[in-house]
Amino acid sequence: MSHHPLKAVTLTHVRYRKGDPLGHFLAWVSLVPVFISLGGFISHFIFRRELQGMFFALGLIISQFINEIIKKSVQQARPETCALLEMCDSHGWPSSHSQYMFFFAVYFTLLTYKKLGLIFRNQLLVAVVLVWPMSVLTMYSRVYLGYHTVAQVFAGAALGTVLGGGWFWIVNNVLSGLFPAIEESAFGRFFYVKDTSHIPNVLRFEYENARSAKKHPSYKRAD
Repeated sequence: MSHHPLKAVTLTHVRYRKGDPLGHFLAWVSLVPVFISLGGFISHFIFRRELQGMFFALGLIISQFINEIIKKSVQQARPETCALLEMCDSHGWPSSHSQYMFFFAVYFTLLTYKKLGLIFRNQLLVAVVLVWPMSVLTMYSRVYLGYHTVAQVFAGAALGTVLGGGWFWIVNNVLSGLFPAIEESAFGRFFYVKDTSHIPNVLRFEYENARSAKKHPSYKRAD
């Protein structure tokens, strides 16, 4: 019976030195892009289905495709520590984790700054005290854990910043003109897709309309 080499699914396959509490913490930080993708954007589509969020997620997907194309073209090796991490079979420049997080941070900040479909009043504070520090921590974690060199994570951060800003401009200056057509399309009507970019405070708007709907007989559930 022939034995074939094994390969791990690297989506959540993060290693750290045993007995290293900082490494353990940073290993979890390194998984933040996974949590954002699976927990954030999927739940966003299920419960909110807003076009800004959907195109935000589409931009992150495009960004990761670009990352893979560049990695395969440049073919820069990861640091020597990859031998211990079983990651030597993939390329390291630019870091996809850093690229993802800085794309997310830039797009989220621009959405907040432009006040496009704000969910809550202090959303910009979340960008300052949570999103940007988490982006920097993710970048640091990839170097600390031995998955990337400093140059590789900075390259990913720079590329993510450029792509995040560029995609935000494309969405809100070019593609946003298609939002009404998407809302009125068969897809938009079937999935209740909507655009709330014009509403200053979405949470307050939904709260007030939910309360008003209770008084309207046509909105009452039939038991």
